[in-house]
Amino acid sequence: MTHQIINLETWPRAKQFHFFRTYKQPHYATTTRLDVTHLMARKADGLSPYRSCLFAIGAGLHKVPELSMRFRGETVVAHDMITLSMTVPTDAGSFGYAYVPFVADFGTFESQAKILIEAVAAGDALDANSGERDDLAYLSCMPWLDYTSINNALPGPDDCIPRITWGKIVERDGRWEMAMTLEVHHALVDGAQVGAYFVAVQDVLGAL
Repeated sequence: MTHQIINLETWPRAKQFHFFRTYKQPHYATTTRLDVTHLMARKADGLSPYRSCLFAIGAGLHKVPELSMRFRGETVVAHDMITLSMTVPTDAGSFGYAYVPFVADFGTFESQAKILIEAVAAGDALDANSGERDDLAYLSCMPWLDYTSINNALPGPDDCIPRITWGKIVERDGRWEMAMTLEVHHALVDGAQVGAYFVAVQDVLGAL
């Protein structure tokens, strides 16, 4: 994994970084509703809504530089590429974690995602990240629930890997929509970046 070290002497968010690093509970989650009408119309063409959402999430993460940043102690790094790590239900009735590198070309991304996810579903390994990698974003789909808010289990205030969750796709007044949540560490990400992420994801979902 390749990354750049952020110069805290010139980084505009350095003061905010140091401030929120002192918090015992520095994470916050934001949920919004996204329009997936175009996505559902393309489903008849064989487009996978699930893998399309994965791609849109990856594109949104890479559109906002702060979402590719991680801290290691008091050092902040910016990764060139983020791997998406999603929970995958297994055939045995449990779940494991898949690791799908993001690729900006949708066709290439979808093909590799399908292969990697199916391999996890057929196996019985959890394959959880034990902390050796931070070039990740954690993803989880909740297709059973049209939820209004959610947060995640977190190991502690030094975990700065973003979490993304999305829920059941529902129809309302002839349009299709779903909830999506982004949970981040405030030392790295402010509300402006959260907003930019959701705009980018919505743009991709409407263009596939």
